[in-house]
Amino acid sequence: MNEAKIRATIAESVATKQRLLATCLPSLLQLCELAVAVLRAGNKILFCGNGGSSCDAAHAAGELVGWFERKQRPGYAAIALGQQVPTLTAIGNDAGYEHVFAREVQAIGRRGDLLVGFTTSGSSKNVVLALQQAKTLGLSTAVLCGEKRGTALAHADVAVMVPSGNTARIQESHLVCVHILCAAVEDAMS
Repeated sequence: MNEAKIRATIAESVATKQRLLATCLPSLLQLCELAVAVLRAGNKILFCGNGGSSCDAAHAAGELVGWFERKQRPGYAAIALGQQVPTLTAIGNDAGYEHVFAREVQAIGRRGDLLVGFTTSGSSKNVVLALQQAKTLGLSTAVLCGEKRGTALAHADVAVMVPSGNTARIQESHLVCVHILCAAVEDAMS
């Protein structure tokens, strides 16, 4: 990779975040308000995603259970689904990979909780099935995706659609959204 390619990549990342700010502020605010309301009511937030999005889910849960910027605060109830390898592989083997998150939602999700699904395509089958299961159980739902109008949107109370079709740029913007969410929760709950 040469200097011009590096510059172009960073410029594209910055431009995506500028479009995120220009177009997604209302949905980000809605997501933050929903997350705060869920936690204030004594409920929990579940996160799920595949690949790099699984890491975003784990990152979000980790920042909420641990801490983001404020060290002197209680932990907040948050769980990243799909992080326990025995559970993940058992469900995948016995029921199919598309059911790995929905089965965990069925097991630990309760009315009043929030499920946040990360899917850059907007159509990851296992995220869509988890959102469907969450709605059936009375959970609130949110999806962080890219600009494609995937099937997950039909099952989301809130959708943050990063204005990009590039997976790397979408995931970079999802991390910004995670940090905004965590900061909003800490600000409201502390």
